[in-house]
Amino acid sequence: MRQGGTGRGGYVGTRNKRVVLPEPVHRIEDRFGSAPKSNELLLNLNSGQNGRCDIGGHALATLKRFNPEEDALRPQVRLAALGVVATLTATVASAPAAATRTISPAYLDARQPVERRVADLLSRMTLNDKVGQMTQAERAQVAANPGRVTAWRLGSVLSGGGSVPSPNTPQAWVDMVNSLQRAALETPLKIPLIYGIDAVHGHGNAHGATVFPHNAGLGATRDSELVRKVYRATAAEMRATGIPWNFAPCVCVSRDERWGRAYESFGENPGLVTRLGGSAVDGLREGGVLATVKHFAGDGDTEHGTGDSDYAIDQGVTVTNRNDFHRIDLAPYAAAVSEHGVQTVMPSFSSVDWTEDGAGNPVKMHADEELITGTLKGRMGFDGFVISDWEAIHQLPTAEPAGTREPAADQVRAGVLAGVDMFMEPSTAPQFQELLLAEVEAGRVPMSRIDDAVRRILRVKFRLGLFENPYATLGELGTPAHRALAREAVAQSQVLLKNTDRLLPLRSDAKIYVAGRNADDIGNQAGGWTVDWQGRNGDIIPGTTVLDGIREVAPSASVTFSADASAPIGASDIGVVVVGETPYAEGFGDVGSKPWQQGTGEQREPKLLTLQPGDRAVVGKVCAAAAKCVVLIVSGRPQVITDQLGGIDALVASWLPGSEGAGVADVLFGRRPFTGRLPFSWPASVSQVPVNIGDKTYQPLFPYGWGLRTGSGKDGRDAAQERAAAGRAPAGWQQTIADAQLSEEGGDNVGSEALFRSVAG
Repeated sequence: MRQGGTGRGGYVGTRNKRVVLPEPVHRIEDRFGSAPKSNELLLNLNSGQNGRCDIGGHALATLKRFNPEEDALRPQVRLAALGVVATLTATVASAPAAATRTISPAYLDARQPVERRVADLLSRMTLNDKVGQMTQAERAQVAANPGRVTAWRLGSVLSGGGSVPSPNTPQAWVDMVNSLQRAALETPLKIPLIYGIDAVHGHGNAHGATVFPHNAGLGATRDSELVRKVYRATAAEMRATGIPWNFAPCVCVSRDERWGRAYESFGENPGLVTRLGGSAVDGLREGGVLATVKHFAGDGDTEHGTGDSDYAIDQGVTVTNRNDFHRIDLAPYAAAVSEHGVQTVMPSFSSVDWTEDGAGNPVKMHADEELITGTLKGRMGFDGFVISDWEAIHQLPTAEPAGTREPAADQVRAGVLAGVDMFMEPSTAPQFQELLLAEVEAGRVPMSRIDDAVRRILRVKFRLGLFENPYATLGELGTPAHRALAREAVAQSQVLLKNTDRLLPLRSDAKIYVAGRNADDIGNQAGGWTVDWQGRNGDIIPGTTVLDGIREVAPSASVTFSADASAPIGASDIGVVVVGETPYAEGFGDVGSKPWQQGTGEQREPKLLTLQPGDRAVVGKVCAAAAKCVVLIVSGRPQVITDQLGGIDALVASWLPGSEGAGVADVLFGRRPFTGRLPFSWPASVSQVPVNIGDKTYQPLFPYGWGLRTGSGKDGRDAAQERAAAGRAPAGWQQTIADAQLSEEGGDNVGSEALFRSVAG
């Protein structure tokens, strides 16, 4: 089969003959599943190896109702407009030479401007083509039957957390992605699909990938250049498995430590999140990967007790006024759009409830036309596309009877009219398409809204170069360079909260007693979104645990390891106790939510803001018996440890370091200095939560920006923190140190130093 032109005098290409058409063929409607009208001619060309006929890149609709399970179209062709009949009766051999000239469509010409290519392709698309582009299915629905990609005309496919090919190797990933891409390119207009995945701290779904610290740890580094490198490396490893689209970074501003996604946030201050989130977008783009800023907007600012889906806080309600919402929750998105050119945005499951009109009437973000269309696309000038979260429109209000299979028609309509462009429908893609087609045909969703959505999707695909380079090529995961970068990021993320008598760094020949369940568990130190959606504890990925790192960095040290501290503790030992949380992710990680029942026994423990009883027991035992005691807290959020702090000589917030635990050992033994600073206020008590900079009463155990430093080069920060640690700082020192940190992040180093000096005295 040959592809005919689309200008005046276009033709239908068959194996040995051409049929001249009197008008541009893109005007001939191609609508699947509808009966031919009385003024239409049915023609069975019955030619070509597959019985397929292309008209200017269009495959015309079959007479038989479209069956989405079929891989190819039937040979029957419907041609609209009576004027075609006369032309078809003519002798095809008499067609003028000019009419037989093949003209490549403008949208396939990479030399053309993107907007012209978009307009040309959009003009050729049927409603089915357009709805297909607005649909994203999960790999489990199509990997074994790629023909569904062709039949459903899918614009995108994704892998959910833990959804991987077998075997989980780069080659298997590339083969899978390419098989789906081949199916996409078998559609009449040959529009490539885009494959997406959550690679929120490295390409965690792919076995062997470098797993970087989660964003909370990166926030502690305050290093925008490091963040850019981390996300660029993540992009390289995604591309190594054939994936060009990342549902990251999360630019949420986390304002409640109880939220199970707090570790996906760079911090509680919108300025920090804005700066580091922009660097993450830049890094992904430099690595050839499409970034998605999420979750628009306010997902980190919801109130505890308002959660949806039986969660305590996740997917809940942000109760706020418009000024605060713009200042705190929208700021990172405005910068991502205007300064970093982000091309996709994912709305939040959460709702917003404006206090200006009285609380009690929250609007789900996926149905919020004011914010998606008015603010994001309008005032912010976002020209990319909006991708829904996982089945998010299924949570929208519906007038359908209880038990109606979701999504319901009014849920689809509400999402589209609000401004969502592509819909993540993992297992309900055909139903979504059927409902949207019906909504358009009934006039409840205007074609202008469909065209706007598809125009945005096509624009991004053209910009990404998918039409020129649709297929994936094999690369390498977990390269030495990337693991070295991750180790550096781990070291910079460590926050030294307490250091009595400058215990840290330790001597390389010290006698060390290592204890705690997180000392030698790489799954715990990697956290959620690693291998599985909720993560998994145990030996699940290649890398080094904290214990491995201690043995590597300090080979001359005498090391005893006892996870539960059951081995004898010497009176001269220095205890290093590594405790904290087990893996979790959204929803199930909320303090107050029911734990994930499909996880391991450790994961099913209740989520707390304090250490688990077993961890507390190990800390108490080791710190009471050892000569000196260092406690490392491996967690996705601050853990209240105030009542045990007096028996701890050195305390470190290690966050979720990922696959390179040796980076923790690097700072423990002085190979690198401690430089990390808190991206979240560290609460003094559970009742104090939530605690954030700007609170009217701000008295956390450790304020935002706190972080003792080792190594040379002391300044006002060090003097202020040393005085506070000694209990000699003036009243209100927590607020002053936090204000000093904010001044520094705002570029006012002089003002910052003056504030630190006011605490130091």
